[in-house]
Amino acid sequence: MGEVRKLQKKLRQIENLEIKISLTPEERFKISRKAELRSRLAELQLQLSGPQQTLGIVGDGKKEKMKRQVEDAPEALPSQTPPASKILKGEEQSKAQATPAPAARQRERGGGAEIGRRREGTEPANVSDQCRDADNEQHLRQEEAEFTSLKASWEKARFRLRLLEGHNDIVTCVVAVDNLVVSGSRDTTVKVWHVPTATEHKNLGGHTGGVTCLAAPPPEFCKRLAWSLSLSDKERFILSGSADCNVKIWALSIGQCVKSIYTFNAVTALCFVPEEDGYIITGSDGGKVQAWSWHTFENCQSINAHQEAVTSVQSQGPLVFSGSAEGGVSVWENRCSDRDPLRLLHHWSGQVTGCGGGPAGRLTLSPRGDRVFLAHGRAWLKILHWRTGAMSRLTNHSSITGVTDCAHQTGGLLIGSCYDVANGESSLNLFSLPQCRYLASLTWPDAPRILCFAAWTTGSGDHRWVTGGRDLIVWEQLPRSGKQRGDVTVRRDSRLESCSLESEGDSEDDEEETDDCEDDEDEGRAGRRDSAEEDGGSGSWLRCVLQ
Repeated sequence: MGEVRKLQKKLRQIENLEIKISLTPEERFKISRKAELRSRLAELQLQLSGPQQTLGIVGDGKKEKMKRQVEDAPEALPSQTPPASKILKGEEQSKAQATPAPAARQRERGGGAEIGRRREGTEPANVSDQCRDADNEQHLRQEEAEFTSLKASWEKARFRLRLLEGHNDIVTCVVAVDNLVVSGSRDTTVKVWHVPTATEHKNLGGHTGGVTCLAAPPPEFCKRLAWSLSLSDKERFILSGSADCNVKIWALSIGQCVKSIYTFNAVTALCFVPEEDGYIITGSDGGKVQAWSWHTFENCQSINAHQEAVTSVQSQGPLVFSGSAEGGVSVWENRCSDRDPLRLLHHWSGQVTGCGGGPAGRLTLSPRGDRVFLAHGRAWLKILHWRTGAMSRLTNHSSITGVTDCAHQTGGLLIGSCYDVANGESSLNLFSLPQCRYLASLTWPDAPRILCFAAWTTGSGDHRWVTGGRDLIVWEQLPRSGKQRGDVTVRRDSRLESCSLESEGDSEDDEEETDDCEDDEDEGRAGRRDSAEEDGGSGSWLRCVLQ
């Protein structure tokens, strides 16, 4: 079993090496052994597999323990968390619904007298309570019927895939604007694609370092900038951040950079906050979060917010969420001020989130109301209830060798990418929101690892997605009628269905998984650490991804 874990560890390291640009001869030799290591791992898994479990998937018998816990536990009621647009108006209600475990413990501690009165049974049940129970039961039946219908529809879903060819390196970020897809790559370019024809529309060259992040301001904010530049009021703009320390603003129709902001730090994440005159929020490889005015393009605030590189920044109304390589998550409130607009509401360290992956880690986040979905390179999606710090996790892969690189929400769907480093299989897992119940998995032959994701819907309500990584691929949902054959295979993983949502009360598996990623036997680690110090302390996540 020890050799199995060592092989899994080496394969995970090789996958991280492959996304580097410059490789040493030693690193190239390690990558060349990937097929050999996968073959040896498959052989060991076959030898060690038994009627009770497959050790290559389960690992040390822990799957059986988790399976017993799931079977013994009562079925959890689906969360009733309201949509993000209503969360600030119903804060107290959402807090109670988003953290059922603490509420249950409080009832256990302080509700003894009430339980005693119920057990005595000296008074008849209140009619209103009976009506309320009946309404709840009816609501649950209706919710279950809706979920069953949704699950059945996704089991029949079909997608046609189209490859967008043009980038010379890994695609690190994508956004969708109308019928256009905009992608950024380590090859330093930003490309604009016309989706209906799957052709390159514009090649936006100007960055001197790898492009790490993109953002699309809403149309009303684009109109303000277009007016000030004497451009058409239909002009759309895109923001791009790069390792060259610049944020560039591009006009898509003319394909030109209309503004460049030098940030003095390698930009690793950014988002646009559509409040008041608008703000650009950037994250740097050194952990700094900065706010820039959309009106003047001047720096409004600089905060040393995280210990390592900021790998994700997202906005939700007046709130800004930032996540970092060491696993920390910060929640900020935008006070719409010319100076220091961001006020820290909460900060949760990597010890709380359980997402610490070391300085080379990568955390991406997707907020929804009081919850933030966290993808952190493990087999789970973590869920942080950011008002209380309560954590739960959503199973996103049936194998401990699975990694989750990104999470995205579209409509009533949560979509998590998963990649198995042991066999190279890649897929997208779909969950219903807000209950986070597993729907289906989508995959196709030779699917590459998915590092970024964007989604939108057509006028007829069908889904269109774009995924980036080694390949840039557009997913177009096919109509249910007709005899068209889709490129995507829809399947269901019973292991994901049986143990999808878990509390963070028992984190043994998570701790062991973290240990798996730390290769104390890797002879090159010390050399990389020394190199990091010589580089002046810049974030190693950025060097790993965009070096």
